[in-house]
Amino acid sequence: MNTKSKIYSIILSISAAILLSCSDYLDREPLDRYSDTAVWSDLPMIEHFVNNIYWYIGHSFDRPMIGVFTDESMFDPGSDQGHANVLKCLITPSDYGVFDSWSRSQKMRWEHHYKYIRACNLFFDQVEQHTYSDEALKNRLVGEVHFLRAYHYHNLVFLYGGAPIIEHAYQLDDEFQVPRNTFEECINFIVKDCDAAAALLPLSFSGSDYGRATKGAALALKTRVLLYAASELYNCNASWAQGYSNPELVGYTGGDRAARWRAAKDAAKAVIDLGVYSLHKAVPAPGDSVAQNYDEVFTLDYTSEDIFARNFTTANQVWTMDIAQQNLPAGYKGWANVSPINSLVDDFEMADGTKFSWDNPEHKANPYLNREPRFYVDIFFDGARWRLRPDDVIASDPVGIIQTGNYEQADGSLVGGLDSYNNPVVSWNGTFTSYYLRKFQDINTDSPKEKTTTPWHFIRYAEVLLSAAEACIELGEYSEARGYINQIRTRAGLPNVTGTDAELREKLRHERKIELMFEDQRFFDIRRWMIAPQVIVNAYGLNVLYKYGQDKPEYNIIQVQERDWKDRFYFFPIKLDEMNKNSALIQNPLY
Repeated sequence: MNTKSKIYSIILSISAAILLSCSDYLDREPLDRYSDTAVWSDLPMIEHFVNNIYWYIGHSFDRPMIGVFTDESMFDPGSDQGHANVLKCLITPSDYGVFDSWSRSQKMRWEHHYKYIRACNLFFDQVEQHTYSDEALKNRLVGEVHFLRAYHYHNLVFLYGGAPIIEHAYQLDDEFQVPRNTFEECINFIVKDCDAAAALLPLSFSGSDYGRATKGAALALKTRVLLYAASELYNCNASWAQGYSNPELVGYTGGDRAARWRAAKDAAKAVIDLGVYSLHKAVPAPGDSVAQNYDEVFTLDYTSEDIFARNFTTANQVWTMDIAQQNLPAGYKGWANVSPINSLVDDFEMADGTKFSWDNPEHKANPYLNREPRFYVDIFFDGARWRLRPDDVIASDPVGIIQTGNYEQADGSLVGGLDSYNNPVVSWNGTFTSYYLRKFQDINTDSPKEKTTTPWHFIRYAEVLLSAAEACIELGEYSEARGYINQIRTRAGLPNVTGTDAELREKLRHERKIELMFEDQRFFDIRRWMIAPQVIVNAYGLNVLYKYGQDKPEYNIIQVQERDWKDRFYFFPIKLDEMNKNSALIQNPLY
């Protein structure tokens, strides 16, 4: 035997010895991860798994805020990644544009929701195969995951219509060619998950568990789902879809619509009757600042109307979710990503509850005088008072007054205010409409120098009251509807709604637009009410001009963005990649 053969022989002998006498060495657990058995037999580790699903249910403290795809606002064109094209309904099955270019747009994507639906299903598959010493904790986690699966499915279904209902985590040998379930089947499935969650979850959590799904959260999600499902878009037999051969995928094709409204009302009443929630400072006390009361709803860590919310800490806050960094005016070193447009700003009422109008000479002369309290909480406008400027800007404005106008000089040239698009503070951003989003901004935080920890409200009690009101209106129960709407208006310092029963639907829709602005409701409301063709039209803002020697500005309405609605955008297209992977899928109408 030559030397090389001897070496090979020794190596083979050593390998055989290891395999035969040290087989337990190869059976060791990996050191860089936990085994399935270790995870699913240990409740604290399971809880960590569930926490990860919470993190990815999606919210709008990010780029882009969903309001920029509605008649609420526009995105900074200088940073446009396809935002404007969405408002022209130009996304296609092979080009999602901005919804693919920003990772945090994932809540709008089919594959994102199925990733975490699979995580929920994996939980259910595994948790029933083990026994646990703390049965109460196990049942609570089961309730939470029923809620989380329902939440993912409700986003999926109202974006895409009927989707495959998957109740088990796929294995490699499973059948992957699965057709879409009908819209009605999906609604029933989501409601079933909400009911299962409500039966297992407590009324409240405290301490580090605050923010977990509760019984009220499950019932409130059920309310939203049933309210949406009873709406026009899902009950018109796809009349808008030009002969689409599968209308059952995008709405109901039969049944009793009044019963659907009744179910939505009953679900809202179930939340109200819990007696757990109330509007924050529902009746302003003598001497209260109504605006301050309302501002606290969005800036305090907790209020009595929080049903399902997410709190942040400076440790887990990242720049993409820092609402101040993203949206403060340019003169405060914010990035000015969101510019509210006239169709939102002009809809805020006057303090006496009458409508604002540019055709009214008094309103036009002082458009920001005597507006309702929510206006001053939600909108930064030219002349609004805010906090002191950053250290290197304060010399230019020692008081803290928003300056979105341009100032004419003696030679006719223009100098931009500190917060205008042509501002002297930063060269690359500013408002295009003369407005900024003030809602969610905490005046007591020195942002963006400091990270903000403003909570995001997925569901709050005001939404439930408005849902109850809407269902009552559609059932003809107008007196009860007025009661719910007037609770919202009383807290906002406004007079009760008046007018005929026939006018109440528009009053309700107005209140939803103002009360829930930038809370991810408007995107779905304009679709389910089928008013998108009327409101997704060219967007307008203001040009604020201070003529030389004048203290009061001139206001001129200007077009700031072209928009064009197409009915196909009532639903998102299913991506071509998904269609290619699953030949049983049917595409949505008009794509």
